[in-house]
Amino acid sequence: MPTPVIETLLILQDRDMHRLAIEAQLKAVPREIALVEERIATEKAAIETARGELKDLELKKKGVEGEIATAEGNLGRYRTQQSLVRKNDEYQALGHEIEEAEKSIGTLEERDLEVMYAIDEARKRFHDAESVLKANISGHQARIDTLRQRETNLQAELKEAQAAVAASRTPVGEPALRLYTRIAARNMPAVVAIHDGKCGGCHLKVSSEVESASRGKGQPLPGAGLATCDQCGRIVYWEA
Repeated sequence: MPTPVIETLLILQDRDMHRLAIEAQLKAVPREIALVEERIATEKAAIETARGELKDLELKKKGVEGEIATAEGNLGRYRTQQSLVRKNDEYQALGHEIEEAEKSIGTLEERDLEVMYAIDEARKRFHDAESVLKANISGHQARIDTLRQRETNLQAELKEAQAAVAASRTPVGEPALRLYTRIAARNMPAVVAIHDGKCGGCHLKVSSEVESASRGKGQPLPGAGLATCDQCGRIVYWEA
């Protein structure tokens, strides 16, 4: 059965472990928020990529329409010139220019239709993606809001846990408290039971002297009067 000193240390340790768990959760919150913010940035970038694709196609269509307008202007000029010339070779040359201009316009109009179809498809993809991505972003933002609220709640819990730790340190004697504090800084739990002759912390076999001391037998222990594992240094006690 644990001694009164061990019992006070176990209470302190339980509250310390609770405090450490809250601190670990608090540390994790900013990392989680950063990950969600990265997802939001990725979603927004995807929307902008789709928007950029649509704008590029719209600019391409304007370019083709400009080329068509230029070709049609040339065609009109050639026809006007052809109607004014009197020489047969000039007439035929302009006829060739008119034919080439008409072919060019036909090719450009086909390209214009292809770009128009591509714009329709891109616009549909953009609107569909925008709807989905905006919903995703909204969900991500809600997650961030939840995490920030959790952070606030954990900060309040931490203050309570720190107060509980401070209160549980008071009943512990100074030598035992110093020993516990030193061990807890590197190994938690710092106070463990011995089971089947093994330390409950490192799970290695303790010496017979340590086991006897944990049972309250043998020579009185120096300092805090607490047995410590000769492998890991944790405070050990005998649990019947």
